[in-house]
Amino acid sequence: MSNWQEIDTYVKHWIKEAGERIRQSFKTQLNIQTKSNRNDLVTNVDQETEQFFIERIRNIYPDHHILGEEGFGDELKDMKGTIWIIDPIDGTMNFVHQQRNFAISIGIYHDGEGMLGYIYDVVHDELYHGRKGHGAYMNDLELPPLQEVDVRDSIIGVNALWVTDNNRINKEVLGPLVRDVRGTRSYGSAAMEMAYVASGRIDGYMTMRLAPWDFAAGKILIEEVGGVVTSLDGKELDMLQKSSVFSCKPGLHENISKTYLKDVSIKKI
Repeated sequence: MSNWQEIDTYVKHWIKEAGERIRQSFKTQLNIQTKSNRNDLVTNVDQETEQFFIERIRNIYPDHHILGEEGFGDELKDMKGTIWIIDPIDGTMNFVHQQRNFAISIGIYHDGEGMLGYIYDVVHDELYHGRKGHGAYMNDLELPPLQEVDVRDSIIGVNALWVTDNNRINKEVLGPLVRDVRGTRSYGSAAMEMAYVASGRIDGYMTMRLAPWDFAAGKILIEEVGGVVTSLDGKELDMLQKSSVFSCKPGLHENISKTYLKDVSIKKI
């Protein structure tokens, strides 16, 4: 069994070092490429940051496995053993255009169970971190348990795309929810939005398609403060597959699911 406290110490040190490297990169010109489409960006900083983590993990924990967004990790067929799920920069479009509203995201799982989660808001130097059974924190501040909230008093993170014509979900499904909540927000980084759910800055976050490196860390943090994280149709997330994600405060998750999402259907592409 891994020494989680030792791993936690290493990760916090590495994340802060990687964050400083990223802040220094603001002074240089980025090499920007596209992946699946012109809006799916990757920079040399994404790639270099992932390689930074992989090099250090391999050096200290050679028997651990790595799943990384930029493809420098391992090809995984199951969740056996200890697996680091890494997004070196979640919110690359924000990183490129705004130099803010992006995060480093690392979730560490053992035999499929989330053990350690980290979401680092590099620009604001806010590290959201949690360990299974030991709560979640923002820097040194312990995050309180999430409290139930009425739909009408809630703020939900959701991209406006999902209430317009799109190829994932009927645009009519989320319209009533958007009308009924107090407000909606879209920050452009799944990791940041899930950190905001964990810290109570927003009450829920939903999206139609994320990869495991987008939600691995956030799931651990939210569950440590009593929140619920599932697919949009209420199923357990598969940490090796892309999925819709619905993370929410307790009670609110159930109310939204029953009232607005009972017949939801997500198209796979």
